[in-house]
Amino acid sequence: MDVKADIRIIKLINGDDVVAHLPSGARQLPDKSPMLRISKPLQIKYIPQMTPMGIRDYIALIKWVNYTPDKVVTIPKDKIMTIVSASGEMSKNYLHLANDYDKIDQPKKGRKGLFQQEELSEEDNEILNDIFKDKTTKRTLH
Repeated sequence: MDVKADIRIIKLINGDDVVAHLPSGARQLPDKSPMLRISKPLQIKYIPQMTPMGIRDYIALIKWVNYTPDKVVTIPKDKIMTIVSASGEMSKNYLHLANDYDKIDQPKKGRKGLFQQEELSEEDNEILNDIFKDKTTKRTLH
């Protein structure tokens, strides 16, 4: 069995993109079931990143369902927009992380139960302000 062929990207109606292994045969629910089983789901997060050429998206894979030891998740089929095959590179990245699925870091929380935030350095803040200042002061005349 080629496991890479079973790696799928699932687009949900709420906008989430999830990459997961799609079990088949006896490990999957019957076709008539309103539910679908996915294994070791990771959410695809698009994170803006500063580069010398401007802002571009960085892709991060994070655990989609935190705070559970479950590796198999059942989702309603009516919440799925589409399911597509993952590219070779995405499959490779997914499989690398899925091997250590139980060790993937949980979001860290601070003392008051809120997620920890990181403050930008003054230098990074100035760079971002300069970028947005340029965008808001330049006007295009038609």
